[in-house]
Amino acid sequence: MAANSQDNKRSEIIDLGFLVLLLVSVLCVTNAPHKRCAETRFLNVSFILSSSDNAGLGFLDSPETPLPPPPPCLEVLSSEISPSLKYTVDPLNLGERTLLKGRVNTQEVFCLSNSDLVPGIYMKICGLKLWEGSLDLVKALSSEVKNGNLSFCGKRVLELGCGHGLPGVFACLEGAAAVHFQDFNAEVIRFLTIPNVNANLLEKNQPSEANVSNSGGELRFFAGDWSEIHKLLPHVQDNEKDLNHSSGHGQIAGYDIILMAETVYSNSTLRSLYELIKKCTSCPHGVVYMAAKKYYFGVGGGTRRFLSLVEKDGIMAASLVAEVADGSSNVREVWKLSFM
Repeated sequence: MAANSQDNKRSEIIDLGFLVLLLVSVLCVTNAPHKRCAETRFLNVSFILSSSDNAGLGFLDSPETPLPPPPPCLEVLSSEISPSLKYTVDPLNLGERTLLKGRVNTQEVFCLSNSDLVPGIYMKICGLKLWEGSLDLVKALSSEVKNGNLSFCGKRVLELGCGHGLPGVFACLEGAAAVHFQDFNAEVIRFLTIPNVNANLLEKNQPSEANVSNSGGELRFFAGDWSEIHKLLPHVQDNEKDLNHSSGHGQIAGYDIILMAETVYSNSTLRSLYELIKKCTSCPHGVVYMAAKKYYFGVGGGTRRFLSLVEKDGIMAASLVAEVADGSSNVREVWKLSFM
């Protein structure tokens, strides 16, 4: 009887552990857009049951699996897209402007089954999804331009965590002199970002052949981690100390406008993202537009956590541009950051 009791207890603990893991996975799939495969540690968790009479769960008892190093940063050329890529587009009506949303086959891009829950690959797959924040950001930018609060004409623009690149496409169509797109995954840029930029520019210009080179502005594409990508981006602060000595000393080189949607979902990447923003934003007149959920349940990030970091740093100020509470997710926001 005592042995049966121990076995039943062990079974109950195992069942509870799997239930907890399933719940965490569902929350993260629902709320967390991707930019880094390394952030999906929960997908690599395995249960290691103790051989002793006291059953244990490995994801509670064992040390966390070390993060793999990020892939090297690189520039992806527009010519690197696959000629055999099966790519389709759907129109998106965003108020006064209609943009195109591309769709690609997950199996073709990553040679995987059609499942989001693939160890070490979840974040890459989510890079192929169009998140609500991108649409919120385009709508907010359109409103800012219409109200005279923002102009892209002749500006240098950087979109971080671009995915489909719709905010960057909007900047290009509004006359930006240069638009640079960044994503963690080179595959996402090759199979999604570049084709989607091509499709939108072709829709506008109707040239004989779609190519990012005929857009009128400089378009470039970069892949890499936020902690390293500044070494490759063309418009970066030459001296980080300039941020503390910029007042009254004129313009410092950088991007005039930085755009990002759904990039603040994970606490572990907030610091590197913020440091990158400070390195890349032109001082003192550069601005950052950020669209994201107020909270990302299950992964800990959100606009509130990120803005707390900004406030404590004391270099940039934030103002709310738009709030979206349509019931499709928790409250989403668009914020504008600028140097104080």
